Amino acid sequence: MTAVAQDVHLGRVFARACAAEWTRLWTVRATWWFLAAAAVTMVGIATIAGLEAAANPVPPQGGSAWAAAAVTGLPGQFALLALALTAVTSDYATGGIVPSLQWTPRRAVLFLSRAAVAVGTATVLGVLLATAATLASFVTARPLLTLAGGGDVLPDVAFVFAAGSAFALGLAFVLRNTAGTLVTVFLLMLVLPLMLPNFGYPWTSALAEALPGSGAAYLLIGEVPGMTRTSSVVTMLCWAAGALLLGWLRLSRDDANR
Repeated sequence: MTAVAQDVHLGRVFARACAAEWTRLWTVRATWWFLAAAAVTMVGIATIAGLEAAANPVPPQGGSAWAAAAVTGLPGQFALLALALTAVTSDYATGGIVPSLQWTPRRAVLFLSRAAVAVGTATVLGVLLATAATLASFVTARPLLTLAGGGDVLPDVAFVFAAGSAFALGLAFVLRNTAGTLVTVFLLMLVLPLMLPNFGYPWTSALAEALPGSGAAYLLIGEVPGMTRTSSVVTMLCWAAGALLLGWLRLSRDDANR
């Protein structure tokens, strides 16, 4: 009976912590700015692409509008990754991490609830915006495109947003600094995967393939030499799990306000 009572109590604490994190996330103005940036990027690019296809003298026929979800997800993910990481770093910037831990003194509960809410929100928003981008492309290019193939694209989009936001959130717990975390995420997810293969050395190409941005690019657009679907998934999972583990270790062992 004691073990059951403890389990119920822990579950109740976790549920309350998730509710608090949800309220905190949506009462911060930055969340809405990041959401607006992602929406403008993804839906805007898809709309422009659809209009250009419709205006083409020899327009392509029979393509899937779901390609817009994958292509726009590549740049659009950065706004939602920023949303996830600032859910952590803003608390350190304002000193709010101290009252957060006073409210939820069990650090494992705080870590899991913040990760669940931030990563879950970024993933769901990414899938919804990818769907909106698809519909925008379909409507503006109609009747050139079809809506077939959504079952193949959406799972990849959801995985990329989930793994990417988990990586960003874990890194935020490690660095505890908004600018540093943003720069690091931007480098590992975009800059280095694009730059390293251009040097022409085998080791730079191998290093690029080991970065999370290469895995995301392969799953979304499929144009990364040397990578496979399995290697892309494993790469992103390893970076996400590693960042979350390091973030948890720092939260659990270091002073919160350092």
